[in-house]
Amino acid sequence: MSDSQVRLAPGAPGILPRWTSSAKTGVGTARNLHSQVWFTLSHGILDEIYFPRVDQACTRDQGLLVSDGSGFFSEEKRNTTSRISSLAPGVPGYRLVNTCSQGRYRILKEVISDPFRNSVLQKISFEPLQGTLADYHLYALLAPHLANFGTGNDAWVGDYKGFPMLFAQRDRHALAFACSVPWARMSVGYVGVSDGWQDVSHHYRMEWDYTEARDGNVALTGEIDLRAWNGSFVLAVGFGGIWSEAGQQALSSLLDGFDLARGEYVRSWQDWQRPLLRLDDDDREKCIYRVSTAVLRTHESKSLLGGIIASLSIPWGFNKGDEDLGGYHLVWPRDLVETAFALVACGAMGDAIRVLRYLEVTQEADGHWAQNLWLDGRPYWGGLQMDETSFPVLLIDLLRREAPDGVGNIERWWPMVHRAACFIVRNGPVTQQDRWEEDAGYSPFTLAAEISALLAAADIADQVAKYEIGTYLRETADSWNENIERWTYAVGGDLCTQIGVEGYYVRIAPADSDGAASPLQGFVPIKNRPPGENQASATHLISPDCLALVRFGLRSPSDPRILNTIKVIDELLRATLPQGPVWYRYNGDGYGEHADGSAFDGTGIGRPWPLLAGERAHYELAAGRIKLAEALLRVMEDSTDESGLIPEQVWDAEDIPALELFRGKSTGSARPLVWAHAEYIKLRRSLRDGKIFDQPPQPVQRYVFEQKKADFFGWRFNNKPRTLPCGKKLRIILLTPGMVHWSDDGWKTSHDTGSRDSGAGVYAVDLPTENLVVGQKIVFTFYWPAEERWEGTDYTITVE
Repeated sequence: MSDSQVRLAPGAPGILPRWTSSAKTGVGTARNLHSQVWFTLSHGILDEIYFPRVDQACTRDQGLLVSDGSGFFSEEKRNTTSRISSLAPGVPGYRLVNTCSQGRYRILKEVISDPFRNSVLQKISFEPLQGTLADYHLYALLAPHLANFGTGNDAWVGDYKGFPMLFAQRDRHALAFACSVPWARMSVGYVGVSDGWQDVSHHYRMEWDYTEARDGNVALTGEIDLRAWNGSFVLAVGFGGIWSEAGQQALSSLLDGFDLARGEYVRSWQDWQRPLLRLDDDDREKCIYRVSTAVLRTHESKSLLGGIIASLSIPWGFNKGDEDLGGYHLVWPRDLVETAFALVACGAMGDAIRVLRYLEVTQEADGHWAQNLWLDGRPYWGGLQMDETSFPVLLIDLLRREAPDGVGNIERWWPMVHRAACFIVRNGPVTQQDRWEEDAGYSPFTLAAEISALLAAADIADQVAKYEIGTYLRETADSWNENIERWTYAVGGDLCTQIGVEGYYVRIAPADSDGAASPLQGFVPIKNRPPGENQASATHLISPDCLALVRFGLRSPSDPRILNTIKVIDELLRATLPQGPVWYRYNGDGYGEHADGSAFDGTGIGRPWPLLAGERAHYELAAGRIKLAEALLRVMEDSTDESGLIPEQVWDAEDIPALELFRGKSTGSARPLVWAHAEYIKLRRSLRDGKIFDQPPQPVQRYVFEQKKADFFGWRFNNKPRTLPCGKKLRIILLTPGMVHWSDDGWKTSHDTGSRDSGAGVYAVDLPTENLVVGQKIVFTFYWPAEERWEGTDYTITVE
C-alpha cells in the first residue's frame, strides 16, 4: 500500500486495555501437538485465544455486530441470549445459538481450532427472524492482545496473496483475520475512539476505513457480505511469528474448509476419551465427567509437555489490564499434581507420566518448586508453599503403585525425590504460605502433605537402598505428626463455648506460637481485607483444611478432634445454596466480589468454593456416609451451568442480574478451575472404589492403624519450642555441621555432642533426655567448627 493510500486511525493509543469475562462457557484446542492454539468462549463469542503456548493470550475477544444501516444496532455478546452445547460428548468443540433479545435475528455457530494449523475456525450462519438478509449488515470485530499485552499492538488492512485480511502484530506474535466470503469493507482503529464498535454503534454502518493503527490498544473490523452464500460463512483467525505466516495459516484453513477440520477435531478427541475409565456409567442427569476429563487435557501445553495451567481465564478480567500478565494461565505445582492425580484416576496414565516429567525438569536446584511459574519454568510469584514441594513426591508414590511400567526404574526419580525431601526437612514444618497463598505458619493441610511426602520418600529411599535416609525421614514425619495438635489444635476459648466443643483445628498458627501450649496466643494477618479488618486471633480463623488430616490418612474420620472441628466448620463456613451446602475457604476471607457485587480489586469478600464440597465428600466417604458423599457430588455438578464448567467460586447473596451474579452460580472468579474438575474426577473414582482414591497408604497404616509414636522431639532454629514432652529424646536439627555444648543440671556439668549428617539435608544431634523428669531444664549452645566460633546464646528447654 502506497503512502497516499494509508489512512491512519485517530485516537492513539486508545483507552486502557482490559481483559474480558473469566466465566467461560467453553475452552478448547485440537488434541494434537501440531495445532498450537487454544480458544475460550463466553457470552456467545470467542474470548481469549492463546498462541503459541497455553500461557500466552493473544486476543481479548471476537464477536459480531448487527445493524440495519439506519437505526438498529445490536452487539452479539450483550444483546443476545446464548445457548451452548458440545459437538459430541467429551469433545471441546462447541455449537452456539445466539438469539437477539429483540427477536430480530439468530446466529448459529460451530467453533473449533484447526487440527492441522494454528487457526481458530467459526462456521457461522446468520438467520433473520424479522425481515430478510437484505435488511441487515453484519460486522466482525476482533480485539488483539498479542503476547499477553493489550498495549503496543500494530494493526493494518492488507492481504495475503491477494486474499483480503486484517492483521495485527506485536513483537514476534502476529494474527490474521479472514473470512471465507471476502470482506466487503475493512478498517482498523484504536479501542474506545476509532474502532469498529464506535463506528457502527454511532452510524449503524461502517463509515470509517482506516488502514493502520500503530502501537496501541487496537481493534480490527470487517463487514461480511450477507448476500453471499445465503448468510453462511467461515471466520478464521490464524497465528504465526510474523504477519505472513499468520495469513498463510488463515487462508489454508479456509481453502481446506471447515468440515475437514471439524471431522479430524472430533475424531481425535473421541479417540482420547474412548479408553478412559467409564466413571460416567450411572446415567446421572447432569454428569460432567467427560467435560472434566476434556478440561484437564485442554489446559496442557503442547511444546512443554506435561505443563498444565490452572485455568484458561483471568479472574475478574474485565477489571484487569496489562498489569496482570499471568492471570490463571500459569502452572501452580499443587494444582498440577492434583490434576495428575485425576488423570491417574480416570486411567490417563500416559498423560500423568508427562506431568511427572514436567515436574522433574522444573524443580529448583534446592529441591522446591516455585509458587507458580510460566510454562518454561520461570517463577512468576515469589512465595514458598511447602505443600507444593510435597505433592510431586506423592505423585511419584501414586504412579509407582498405579503405573509401575510408566514410571520405570525408580532410580530415575530418586534425585528428584531426595532433593524435595531434603528441602522439606530443612525448611518445614512451617510454611511461608499456606495453600491459599496468604499466610506463614503451621497449617494442618500443609503439615498433612509434608508428613505424607516424607513417608512416601522414605519408602522410595528404601527401594534404592538408602536405608539410613529412609529411617531419618520416617523419624521426622513421626515427630511432626505427633505435634500437629500442639501446633494447630486450640482448646477452650469463646468459639468452644459458643459451639459447644472442647477444641478445634485452626486455619493456621503463626510460626512464633511454637512455644505456646496452643495457638490461642497467636495472630494471623488476613489478606485481601481493608485496614482494620486485616488481622485476627489464630483461634478465630477456621478452615476446612484440617480435613486433609483424614484425606492423607494421618487421622481417623472418627477422631474426636476432627468431629469437633467439623462442627465449627459447619457453623462458620457452610453456605446453604440452591444446589446444597458449599463451604468458604475460611472465615474473613477477602478474595471475592464486594458486597455490592463489584469486582475484587485487592479487597473483597470470599465466596464459597465448589471444590471444597468435593473435599468434604471425600471426608464423608471415609466416614462411611456414602449417600452424603454422592449428594455432594451432585452439589459440584449443580454448581455449573449448561457448559458443565466448574467455577472457582459461586455467588452466595441475592441475585444481581445486571452483574450476572446469580445465587449458587459462577462469580467473576476463574471458570473453569482445573483443580475443581480434578477433584470431581477423583471423587467419582473414589465413589466407584468405595475409598479415597488418592489417599497415600503410609500415613493411615502408620498413624491410624499402628498408632506409631515418635521417639524424638525436634528443636531447630525455625522451630524453637520452649518445652519438651517427658520421655522423649531431644533431637537438635542444624543446617550446617556443629557441636552442641549442653547441660541438664544448670551447667554444673556439661557435655559436647557433635552432629551427624542425616543424608536428608540436615545435621542431627540427639541428646539423651528421655529419662529427665518434669520441670528439669536442658540448656545448650553451639560451636560452629567451619567458622571457628561459638553461637554466643544459650537456649533453654523445659521438660513438661
